Amino acid sequence: MKKLKTIKKKHSGRDASGQVAVRHQGGQHKRFLRAIDFKRDKVGIVGKVVAIEYDPNRTCDIALVQYPDGDKRYILAPHGIKVHDKIMAGVDADATLGNALPMSQIPVGTIIHNIELTPGKGGQLARSAGVGAIVSAKEGAFVHLKLPSGELRKVRAEGMASIGQLGNIEAKNEELGKAGRARHMGRRPTVRGVAQNPRSHPHGGGEGRSGIGMPSPKTFAGRKAVGKTRNKKKYSAKYILQRRKIKSNSSK
Repeated sequence: MKKLKTIKKKHSGRDASGQVAVRHQGGQHKRFLRAIDFKRDKVGIVGKVVAIEYDPNRTCDIALVQYPDGDKRYILAPHGIKVHDKIMAGVDADATLGNALPMSQIPVGTIIHNIELTPGKGGQLARSAGVGAIVSAKEGAFVHLKLPSGELRKVRAEGMASIGQLGNIEAKNEELGKAGRARHMGRRPTVRGVAQNPRSHPHGGGEGRSGIGMPSPKTFAGRKAVGKTRNKKKYSAKYILQRRKIKSNSSK
């Protein structure tokens, strides 16, 4: 659908003055941005899935939905959805694969994706390939969600969410295979700090193989890289019931 595509601008990590603002970014292959319907605000109208397509800007596939009035929109494609399937959004929609409805209408135990944090803003949570959050409980104006990270949090019940787990489940196991593919994606090489000279990085310099040579690791700009770096509590912390489980790299 040409009407739903626009060319993605390439900035290569540069700011308005042309200076490098984000390192390790460079030229990439030409891409088109697909206009995804995260809001699912085509309420009460049954649409038909006419195509399942690849999107270079995200890990999951997208589905092209055509409505009776001729309108076509892209949505995130849940696992198991097929061409010619019918989908619908709104309060009257059933809690079946691909449908979007308020979380207050979704049964406990259902797997959902494209979840709205602010009602009417569009889906912000659970949008990657293979992910899905679980509706674990309902409490007044809020719904308790078990997120893919293991975090348990409260979300406004009137917010919309889509039913099902997102497709392309094996995306996390995919290997790039060669450096050239990373360059096509806009990723430039990342050099270790200890391999650089002292003028380029605080960890650089020294004879032979040397450690970081200081009390704590630093970023390339000299800022502290580990430990507590923020004191301000996030505004959404009051909605988090259980923190996500942080994986430990230490071996037993």
